[in-house]
Amino acid sequence: MSETSPWWHAATAYQIYPRSFCDSDGDGIGDIPGIISKLGHLADLGIGFVWLSPVYRSPMADNGYDISDYRDIAPEFGTLADMDRLIAEAKQRGIGIVMDLVVNHSSDEHAWFQEARKSRDNPYRDYYVWRDPAPDGGAPNDLQSNFGGPAWSYDEHSGQYYLHLFDRKQPDLNWQNPELRHAIYEMMNWWLDRGVAGFRMDVIDLIGKDPDAGITADGPDLHPFLREMHDATLKGRDVVTVGEAWSATIEGALLYSGRTTNELSMVFQFAHIVQGWDEVHGKWKPKPFDLVAFKRVMTKWQVALADDGWNSLFWSNHDLPRAVSKYGDTGRFRIASAKMLATVLHMMKGTPYIYQGEEIGMTNVSFTDISQFRDIETLNFHRIQTAAGVTPGDFLAGANSNGRDNARTPMQWDAGDQAGFTTGEPWIEVNPNHATINVAADRANPDGIFAHYRELADLRRELAVMREGDFTPYLEDHPKVIAYARRHAGARISVLANFTGETVPVEVPEGLAITGRSLSANYADRGALTGTVELRPYEAVAILGA
Repeated sequence: MSETSPWWHAATAYQIYPRSFCDSDGDGIGDIPGIISKLGHLADLGIGFVWLSPVYRSPMADNGYDISDYRDIAPEFGTLADMDRLIAEAKQRGIGIVMDLVVNHSSDEHAWFQEARKSRDNPYRDYYVWRDPAPDGGAPNDLQSNFGGPAWSYDEHSGQYYLHLFDRKQPDLNWQNPELRHAIYEMMNWWLDRGVAGFRMDVIDLIGKDPDAGITADGPDLHPFLREMHDATLKGRDVVTVGEAWSATIEGALLYSGRTTNELSMVFQFAHIVQGWDEVHGKWKPKPFDLVAFKRVMTKWQVALADDGWNSLFWSNHDLPRAVSKYGDTGRFRIASAKMLATVLHMMKGTPYIYQGEEIGMTNVSFTDISQFRDIETLNFHRIQTAAGVTPGDFLAGANSNGRDNARTPMQWDAGDQAGFTTGEPWIEVNPNHATINVAADRANPDGIFAHYRELADLRRELAVMREGDFTPYLEDHPKVIAYARRHAGARISVLANFTGETVPVEVPEGLAITGRSLSANYADRGALTGTVELRPYEAVAILGA
């Protein structure tokens, strides 16, 4: 790795959703000791840092994304001592722990909000966003919550509405208040001093909101706030930061992660995700996967951040469907398609993120009744959309395709009861296919999906061209294959992959054609891409040459 490159350029990241990862005490909820028990799995996979979804104290209205105490751990997950042990034992294995920072909103059970609602002149009142009722007594304006319904709730005691862009139990913090910002920075420094390797920042594009103007994302003060945060907490520390920004544009990404802007290491942008959503019904009515549109988005971001800024690379997370179900095949070609997706993503420029279970090809679950779902967003939209005339069957089809609970079914460690996740009753049902899709079975296969991901992590640490090379797309209008080349310091990687379950003949274009070392293959190794190539179902090829 270049001496001037940050350590996370060579790292492969892994997201853990603690509630669903590993339960150590049989209560059906994953916990920190359970994570510690699986650090060997992550070290074997070659992980450089873990993005840990929230483990702070919380009433769990949104599974931990509603924090009631930023400096304590939820009892169901463990203790602060457990957290310190996780940080230390992960570090011994060369793995950093990146905390999920949720500071657009808190829980309504946080001490700040409990104080704020006592009176209009309480010192904590201005930690949140309050407005008088409209002249008719209703909400101040028509802002809507991301979880459905109005974004304002009335507080009878003080006679004002408070803003919540998510659930009513998640009141928005008022970043216009410098005292609030200072309190957040103090908390961040407290965690950094405990040894965390950085932060993933939840919906960070919302902190600069101007609700009176109807502006929620990318408000005028967003980037000044982030620069202030950087100077107060991150400056001089060798840590990684990634901001979740559903509204991110190319121009905005360069502000977030440009070399001279001093904000974040990178952002999660979702253009490649939302291009597959319905224009009216959103993710609840997904469109068929359009590979050409997908390639257009990915190329745009690869090219735009070629010389400045940094990409985060991901197929899935705790809010998105399982990658192999969304983009690959869950039947005969599950293993081949899972490997193909890994190769295509990890050979791009940026930091790749593996979501728990992705490394063994876990799939979506098919629930048959709304009572099986646990996600607050899914339950809210089920009520809203069925009331608006959407049939329960149609809604369930959308939820099974794109709902957040797909990623939240328990990690499948083995074929035993409850997939080895817990000895008790899990908080959400285990996917029945754990009998065949599980860590033990995949790792017993030397040609399994886990082994493929491990090889990709090893290659990222080894090859400068994989980390730093430029990106040139090929066959951009081909509806079945993706093709690109990476070049750096006289080295070149050519990547060619088939996104279908059929054999596809491809005329290899000049510039992509190559002979050399096979880096990644999900069938027999190919030493060359020349002339006409017959790509087998979901085949992916990456070759290193000059």
